[in-house]
Order: sequence, then C-alpha cells, then structure tokens
Amino acid sequence: MYKEVPEVGDLVVVTIREVQNFGAIAQLDEYPGYSGFIHIAEVATGWIRHIRDFVRVNQRTVCKVLNVDANRKHVDLSLKRVNAHQKREKIEEWKNDQKAYKLLGMIMSEAKISNKSKIREIENYLITEYGSIYNALYDAAADKDFMIDIKEPWRDMFIKIAGDNISIPLIKIGGVIEMYSIAPDGIDSIKEVLEEVSEDKNINISYMGAPKYRISIMDEDYKSAEEKLKKNLDLVADKCKKRDVEYSFSRDE
Repeated sequence: MYKEVPEVGDLVVVTIREVQNFGAIAQLDEYPGYSGFIHIAEVATGWIRHIRDFVRVNQRTVCKVLNVDANRKHVDLSLKRVNAHQKREKIEEWKNDQKAYKLLGMIMSEAKISNKSKIREIENYLITEYGSIYNALYDAAADKDFMIDIKEPWRDMFIKIAGDNISIPLIKIGGVIEMYSIAPDGIDSIKEVLEEVSEDKNINISYMGAPKYRISIMDEDYKSAEEKLKKNLDLVADKCKKRDVEYSFSRDE
C-alpha cells in the first residue's frame, strides 16, 4: 500500500521552504502536510561557512529521514547522508510516480470510475502486484498479455493509455560472426545462410568486410534479447554446417 507516513531511513523528495543560520525547513513533496528540518550539521560534511552555498529556497532535493513525529507531521532530515546516485534514483522514481498517478486519473476518467473507494482498491491492487503504479503501467506498455486473467472493465483502457504514454527503451546486444568457405560457390553459400536468419525487424546483420558480419539484437529486456541471439546463432551454425561454411562468433564486451 502507498505509505501515508514516512519512516526512519526513508529517502524522501523535499522542497526547501526556508533557509536559516542553523539549518533549513523543507516540505516533503510525497507526504502532504509534512515538513522537516535539516540541521546545519546534516547539510554537508565538513565545516560549513555559509549554509546558502549548499541549500536555497525552492530547491528540490532528496533527504534521508532521521526521526519522525507523526503527531506534529514533522521529521528530522539529513542531506549529507544521501549520495549522488541515490539522489538521481529517488528523483527519477518520484517523477515516475507523479506521471503514473496523472495517467491513472486519466484511465479512471475514461473508464468512468469515480468512486474513491474503488479507485483506492485499484491503486492498492496495482501497488501490491507490481510494486508501484508506474511499474504496472510499464508492464502494461511492454506486455500485451498484461493482467490477462483480470476481467475488470478498466483493464483495456489501462493498457491503451500505458501504451500511448510509456516509452519502453530498447537494449542492444550482439557481436561479430566470421564465416568463410573455400568452396567455389562459398560466397553464395554464405549469402544463403544470412538470408535464412530471422526476419525480425529488431535483428540486424550487417557486412563488416570479409569474412566478418555484425549481428545486433534490439529488445525490451535482456532475457528476451539473449534468447533471440541464441536462437539466431544456433540457426547460423546449423546452416553453416550443412553448407560446409566455417563459422565462429565473438560476443561484444
């Protein structure tokens, strides 16, 4: 379920609202009504001469939660305990969540679902099954069989809007195939081998200069790409064997 209260150790997205001599007051963007204080000792490592060299009003950043007072809706925060990698990941996650809830609102509107309890039920289901609304949208955009066993009327609209708004980045793997033959018709045999390789639009074999050919596989995930690469290399090896063509493959680093 979506958390309504931050926990100690959480990374949270904040917006700096006030900078004081001994620290900064921040608004927790993911938790409406919650504010936090970053003591100057938690702003950066080492001695700080001017706190405004590190934080400024309206700056959006990522902090670590050190203490939580749920009654006051107040937390103690640390800026220095978040590294650059964690900050990038958290900001990206936050942006994805913002986009996901906006798209979910569109989906509910198109599906004519306005009951808040029903919407919360759908949210909780998606978060439980997929980890987040964005993950569910990503899977829906990538997989035509998304929630195939679910007969809810909003499923088709969810898949459509996910497909229209979520881009699935393609990964690329491949390597170099070497093929040669001393037979009089060796060149023709090699051409025949290449012509029989998969016609999938995301698989490309290009000539690099005899006897080398590059094979590249584009896909949405590594597992599928690896399966396609293996399938096509097995096909090349089999065709080469039948035509007495010498064959080897060197994988890209």
